[in-house]
Amino acid sequence: MVEIRKVSTKRELKTFIQFFYDLYRNCEQAVPYLFFDEMATLRRDKNPSFECCEADYFLAYKDGKLAGRVAAIINHRANERWQCHQVRFGWLDFIDDTEVSQALLSTVEKWGRERGMTEMAGPLGFIDTDREGMLVDGFDELSTMYVNYNYPYYADHIARYGGLQKDNDYVELKVKVPEDDSYKFHKIAEMVKKRYGLRVHKFTRKELLDEGKGREVFHLLNATYKDLYGFSELSSKQVDKLVNDYIKIADLNLVTAIMDGDQMIGFGITFSSMSQALQHCRNGKFWPFGWWHILQVLKRHNTDTVDLLLIGVLPEYRAKGANALIFDDLIQQFQRYHFRWAVTGPQMESNEAVLAQWQYLDSQIVRRHRCFRKQLSDV
Repeated sequence: MVEIRKVSTKRELKTFIQFFYDLYRNCEQAVPYLFFDEMATLRRDKNPSFECCEADYFLAYKDGKLAGRVAAIINHRANERWQCHQVRFGWLDFIDDTEVSQALLSTVEKWGRERGMTEMAGPLGFIDTDREGMLVDGFDELSTMYVNYNYPYYADHIARYGGLQKDNDYVELKVKVPEDDSYKFHKIAEMVKKRYGLRVHKFTRKELLDEGKGREVFHLLNATYKDLYGFSELSSKQVDKLVNDYIKIADLNLVTAIMDGDQMIGFGITFSSMSQALQHCRNGKFWPFGWWHILQVLKRHNTDTVDLLLIGVLPEYRAKGANALIFDDLIQQFQRYHFRWAVTGPQMESNEAVLAQWQYLDSQIVRRHRCFRKQLSDV
């Protein structure tokens, strides 16, 4: 017998977050998400996404024991942008018990129907910068803090839930950092600089935080990501939160902007990989030992891997090779820090232009995440 309980208190929300740590405690590939980040994302008084979203969270109990969780989300701004009535499911985790998974998904479907939704999709977060997709390939690879990790049995449970079909796949690549400047991006970058007068700019902290350039980066993200799957435009408050979450702690050597005169036309934001350090953060918390490992990565780059977090170029500059300037500058920084590997964020499998650029480097697809969708209107 499965009992579904709606999360109504701060204590229950902590239980909702804690379930992931308990379920994946002995999984070598899973990376714990930081507890305070999860809390800030899920709390209505902390996350500016609730300007355009509504959500409820649910816990599943089997025979009195906690057995699963799920978030039901409606992003009204995204629904308006894509002309749909969609309820999203996210933060979906469960034990290997079909009764539990079906009850969780059924709860989201019912919740959405009650609010007039005609389709269900996920796993998705509130906005595009939240974790998206269910891992369907690459279970043996160490995960990152920016993507979902789940056990292989999840996809089987999705298949058993009637009507959910593949809607979109993301792939992530592992790229070997070149050891010298003989890589093709370097040659293309030099040509682009001469032909189009584009240049690389390295920000100061003052520019990003005091002069508004950090906000400009994420406004540029709105322009470059606007046609991507499920994207909804970031509001001013959402931009401010992203600046606070990422720009304030970024190593500015690992952040690159491309300028055409005084106009920013492209950017790249990368971070030293926190994956191994986070595995020392029991229950997603810095204390008692996690802080030391996190500090070693932030201050000393004590890792051989860098995460390619966000990269964007205005559409009219992509054909001019502006992305080559981003990669050329970042590769030089990676070489300085002795990174051996770079891991991309999720990239749509249908985005052939983006995926084609990796042919110039030694790279391979290491993970695949999938979003599913179900039509509700005909039931």
